[in-house]
Amino acid sequence: MTIDMVDQKLLDALRENGRASTADLARRVGRSRTTVQSRIERLERDGVIVGYAVRLAADHAHGAVRAQVMIKVAPKESRAVEAALRAIPEVRVLHSVSGDFDMIAVAATASVARMDEVIDSIGHLPGVERTTSSIILSTKFDR
Repeated sequence: MTIDMVDQKLLDALRENGRASTADLARRVGRSRTTVQSRIERLERDGVIVGYAVRLAADHAHGAVRAQVMIKVAPKESRAVEAALRAIPEVRVLHSVSGDFDMIAVAATASVARMDEVIDSIGHLPGVERTTSSIILSTKFDR
C-alpha cells in the first residue's frame, strides 16, 4: 500500500490528536469529510493504523519510575529473550535496535526498589549477555 501526501497529513493530524473530529481532520488536510473518513477506514483496513491510545501525563501514568534498559542478546536467542520480556508486566515497550545493543526495553514501576528488581531480573534472563539502564527523568515531547 502506498501512502500519499494526503494520507501522511492525515496520519500526522491523528498522531497530534487521535480524537479530532472528521470535520476537523478534513479542514486540516484540505479534503471532504467523506474522503477523510474513507481514507481513515482504508488505513485501518490495510493495517497502517492499528489502534488508538490514550497518552497519560507523567503525573498520572501507572508506574512513576520509568527506565530504558538496553539489552545485548546472545546469538540466536532473540525470540526467547523477547518471550521472557513479554512475560514481565513492568516491561511496557520493547524495541529491536541496531548498534552495540540488540533491544531496548522501556519499563515502568511504582518505586525505585521495584525498578532495581526488574532490571536485575532482565539481566539474569537466559540469553541476555549484558544490560545498561537509564532512569527516564522526564519526557520533553511524545508524538
